[in-house]
Amino acid sequence: MKDLTKISTILMGLTLTVFLFSCGGGDGKSAADRIKEQAQMEPADPYENWQSYDGVGPIQNFTLPGEIDQEMVANGKEVYDIKCTACHKAEKKFIGPSPKGILERRTATWVMNMILNPEEMVQKDPIAKKLFIEYNGSPMANQNLTEDEARAVLEYFRTL
Repeated sequence: MKDLTKISTILMGLTLTVFLFSCGGGDGKSAADRIKEQAQMEPADPYENWQSYDGVGPIQNFTLPGEIDQEMVANGKEVYDIKCTACHKAEKKFIGPSPKGILERRTATWVMNMILNPEEMVQKDPIAKKLFIEYNGSPMANQNLTEDEARAVLEYFRTL
């Protein structure tokens, strides 16, 4: 009878150990690693169909006017020079992508949402996820721009 009790105790201990390890509550992965894994599981390459992505955020169906507003360009350049040049260079890749020609690669709505809502974009938008991976896991910092400031920066991008 003692042997049966001893075996039963050992089996219960092993079962409890297996249960605790299987329900550990964490996979040891950082949020950046999870975003990278999720982006790699995306079924299609969003870079090919970028026109169908407007991103995630406060801006919906934004259309640029035909003429460039030079006053807005000047304001946008000022904001860009103060808030963006630590990571972005107008003419070349740096820590982040160059904004030159951005409207040939992304919709205006997407650009505005990326400026205003970078954290959620990296979590939910397939293009932003791929850019996160492409730029070595460097997320875009939220500079807390207003919609008017973001719009001015976008107007500046049109002139690059």
